[in-house]
This record gives sequence, structure tokens and C-alpha cells, in this order.
Amino acid sequence: MKNKVKFTRMEQKMTQEQLARRVHVTRQTIGLIEKGEYNPTLQLCVAIAKTLGKTLDDLFWEVD
Repeated sequence: MKNKVKFTRMEQKMTQEQLARRVHVTRQTIGLIEKGEYNPTLQLCVAIAKTLGKTLDDLFWEVD
């Protein structure tokens, strides 16, 4: 699953560890999500979006 989590996280100068702590997952989980190697639950997607101040569409919806 392609997403903009890494770009948005880095834009906000937040580490994977900081984001992971705020959404209650491991840093490794955030890394896998950013690489598109792990499909997060809807609940986790919402938590990440809220933490980064973005919508689900902003982070997880790919527009061609």
C-alpha cells in the first residue's frame, strides 16, 4: 500500500519512534507502513492521520 506517511512525518520533523509512541505501535511497524510492506488497520490509519494532522485521504489515498 503506497502512502505519504514518511513524507508527512519527515515534513513535521518527527522520528519514526515519536510517531510510533503516539499511536501505540512499534517503530518497526511504522517503518513497514512507510515502505508499504504492512497494511495498517483502519483504526491505526485514523490514529496516524490524527497525529500528523492530516486526513486519511491525504495519507493513504493515491490519486493518479
